[in-house]
Amino acid sequence: MKIYNLFPLLAGPVSDWQPHLDRAAGMGFDWIFVNPIQKLGRSGSLYSVADYLQINPALLKPRARKPPEDQVRAMAAGARKQGLRLMIDLVINHCAVDSPLVKTHPKWFVRDGNGVANPFCVEADGNKIVWRDLAQFDHSGSADAEGLLTYCGDVVEYLVGLGFSGFRCDAAYQIPGNFWRRLISRTRAAHPEVSFVAETLGCSPEQTRDTAAAGFDWIFNSAKWWDYGSPWLLEQHELTRQIAPSIGFPESHDTERLFAETNGNLEVQKQRYLFTALFSAGVMMPMGYEFGFRKRLDVVGTRPSDWEQTDQDITDYITRVNTLKDAYPVFREDGLIQCLHTADPGVLVLWKGSTSGHNQALLILNRDPSNWQHFHANDIYDHIQGPGPLADVSPDWPMDHIPTQFSYDLPPAAARVLVAR
Repeated sequence: MKIYNLFPLLAGPVSDWQPHLDRAAGMGFDWIFVNPIQKLGRSGSLYSVADYLQINPALLKPRARKPPEDQVRAMAAGARKQGLRLMIDLVINHCAVDSPLVKTHPKWFVRDGNGVANPFCVEADGNKIVWRDLAQFDHSGSADAEGLLTYCGDVVEYLVGLGFSGFRCDAAYQIPGNFWRRLISRTRAAHPEVSFVAETLGCSPEQTRDTAAAGFDWIFNSAKWWDYGSPWLLEQHELTRQIAPSIGFPESHDTERLFAETNGNLEVQKQRYLFTALFSAGVMMPMGYEFGFRKRLDVVGTRPSDWEQTDQDITDYITRVNTLKDAYPVFREDGLIQCLHTADPGVLVLWKGSTSGHNQALLILNRDPSNWQHFHANDIYDHIQGPGPLADVSPDWPMDHIPTQFSYDLPPAAARVLVAR
């Protein structure tokens, strides 16, 4: 999966999405991920859904003759013409606290001493965050578990009927695996082409593994937060890679914009996309990343007027990385990955090997966003398994020849990508 995240509050009415779909297809993406488009509760958050079977009026063309669902289907048809498949958030761990479901189906919800329970999380520092605009579904102990499962299946059918064939399952690890197995099985019986992706960020590798084993096609990984040194990412990768392929991302709607975090360092912007795209079997990039947007996407407050006019444009670079990903099987799977020792601590060298063939690659990254670093190998072929030959397929300035004694001065945040057949 090469996914372009079209953020609906920034894109505006679905009738205005075609230029974004065209641009995504032009960069080589094959999926469009859309955050929730259903009718919202009073908080106005995209993830506080009040009615799962109605469209958010803010995403509809005013005074349009087409019914809301037909407007979405027309957008989906435009995506298909570009060879794009559509994925949408499936938010069924909670709904809006003011959703009619709270009154019509009280048995579907977790209760506490104050009534319907609000979901919460506890941060690393012990701070408890409660989302009071949300009501938590009871997937574990509901007295009407079958009714809740049937309703969730109806929601999936409704979205499939609009043209979506993929589901990013929000906070999937918070819902029992048996529920997912039954929902996924029912869906696949009628729609075998549908893909399910588990959002498992923030949970342990063991939780990620257990969630993935419930029948998901893909999971998301935490490569965005890797410091290019700590062992945790490779450990997580090794635990889950044989269960489900993973999707990396350089930023998301839940994070700050990378361009803002790096004070406008375009080379870091490029390197981070390259790394997440080639480390993982799949990759996702939010709209605006290619133009160096700085404003964080907000699930309540973002509007089309927040579209930024910048003098940055790395669409050609993104296209080259996506083309590179398509060209070599080793970059289309969660293969074997090892971090290799280097004399210069400012340089990261990753070896990645395909488990479905003999393709292997070296990623040589300058970790330093501000200074040049030097990489030297007396015999570069000592870093791969087999005789090679190696070819430089880097998106920027690839070398025609790879000498056995390999020395290279890496500009700040630069990257070299070498592949061996």
